[in-house]
Amino acid sequence: FLCLGVMEDRDGATARVIEGLKDLYKTRLLPVEKLYSYHHFFSHQMTDAEFDAKPQVLMIGQYSTGKTSFIKYLIGRDFPGQRIGPEPTTDRFVCVMNGPDERVVPGNALSVSPDLPYHGLQQFGVSFLNKLEGAQLPSPVLRNISIVDTPGILSGEKQRMQRGYDFTTVCGWFAERADLILLLFDAHKLDISDEFRTVIESLKGQDDKIRCVLNKADQVDRQKLMRVYGALMWAMGKVTKTPEVLRVYTGSFWDQPLLHSENAKLFELEEKELMADLKNLPRNSAVRKINEIVKRARKCKVHAYIMSYLRSQMPSMTGKQKKQEQLIKDMPSVFRAVMKKYSLAAGDFPEMEKFRSKLGELNFSKFPKLNEKLIAKLDEMLTRDIPHLMDTLPTELKITDTGTAVLTHSNALTTNMPSVPTPKTHKAEEETKPPAPPPVESNPFAEEEEGEEEDNNPFGRETEEDVVPWSLQDEKELRWDPLFLESGAADLLSKLNAGDARKALMATGVPTKSLRAIWDLSDIDKDGALDAEEFTIAMHLCEVVQEGGEVPAELEEEKVPMSKRK
Repeated sequence: FLCLGVMEDRDGATARVIEGLKDLYKTRLLPVEKLYSYHHFFSHQMTDAEFDAKPQVLMIGQYSTGKTSFIKYLIGRDFPGQRIGPEPTTDRFVCVMNGPDERVVPGNALSVSPDLPYHGLQQFGVSFLNKLEGAQLPSPVLRNISIVDTPGILSGEKQRMQRGYDFTTVCGWFAERADLILLLFDAHKLDISDEFRTVIESLKGQDDKIRCVLNKADQVDRQKLMRVYGALMWAMGKVTKTPEVLRVYTGSFWDQPLLHSENAKLFELEEKELMADLKNLPRNSAVRKINEIVKRARKCKVHAYIMSYLRSQMPSMTGKQKKQEQLIKDMPSVFRAVMKKYSLAAGDFPEMEKFRSKLGELNFSKFPKLNEKLIAKLDEMLTRDIPHLMDTLPTELKITDTGTAVLTHSNALTTNMPSVPTPKTHKAEEETKPPAPPPVESNPFAEEEEGEEEDNNPFGRETEEDVVPWSLQDEKELRWDPLFLESGAADLLSKLNAGDARKALMATGVPTKSLRAIWDLSDIDKDGALDAEEFTIAMHLCEVVQEGGEVPAELEEEKVPMSKRK
């Protein structure tokens, strides 16, 4: 059989491009993701390990289509923990990777390893991690790629419900990070089950990575193979719903003799093309990562526009809940309005139902306004920095006199790539924890509870014209939101714990006595943590003290956020 052999190593220019891409993500894209809570709606923050990871090949197929045998055939040997049989033997996700010795790595250990790109799998919980493992072994093939084997897809609702985790979502997570997705089919079983159909449909947007493999094709004669191939193309056309035809490799990918040898020449040619596809993965890994970052950036930009638009539609005082429910219900109109206002492509918008379900958990009034400065930097990354990186990629492949393939480059990667700004910090002195604030006394002039009568007031009810706007809103978005995220907050909808908030406040150099009073005023809900609005108040008061002022006895009405007024 044709051995995959030793694959080409990632060349130096490709490695430098990946470093530049990593830098662009941290300085241009990540701030936008954090500001608009992108990670709440879509995939988690990308880690350095994901950028540095070897190209991954994802194997998906129904049970007994030969996925595990295919991996064994590629690497030319057995791997730890492999299970092969006619019944559904592989009951877990197996990440086959290179290592100095043969061993099985449990899923929980795999997900916390800083050197592996699987940290994001923790979001799927212990039920999934117990069905995940790594198979490590020394292999020249695995030195340059990793292979992910998946459980055989079953038919029927019962089997799907018993998995204990969302199989389709997990497959989607791996597909986003894979460089090549192989869908395996058995020449004797071309039916596509409901779950397999759902998985294939979830791969929408990853079409350029998908290849089909018609395995065990030696078990049918030439005439039947022609019919089987046509039936597969017809079935896949119904699932993908596109006129474009997926590439299908036909063959018998295991180490046993062919049952019907009349197609041996065809199988040999198909195998050569598939192996060439695989061997090019390390060299093309930088192009693939650039492609994924561009897709992520376009998606994030649209997300920012949607979030800021929803915020702009919210009333400043009354009727917020009703308006939010109306916006969620009328999401198609929201998408159309955003698309028209900013001239966006329809293909960059998220799947509406999933997006709508995530929105129901949030408060639209706390969404940030559109930060045009960050969006401009993101556009600059897409229009200037990414094309610059593309120019530094290998341009051609030359063959030397000795027959060695050598990559040539148009130019070396420039060294003036944007770098991550380092926030100024000062070593905080050890101080005692601010004491708990005194209990809040009842206010005899407080507003009446919702539902109580106010009609007996001769001056009527409060209207929007009477409301004093929050004077720190612009200051919050332009100055303090970025520092809030840098100080340790996951996003602008989360809170900064007391320890992280204390470090940020101590770094201002304001005396501890003043900081204690500032904390009492800014921690309005008295929960021992600061949200983005409370953090803005605290930093504003610190500036007042730095400029020679005093901490006020109480906050002026205009300094209290709209969401926290009584």
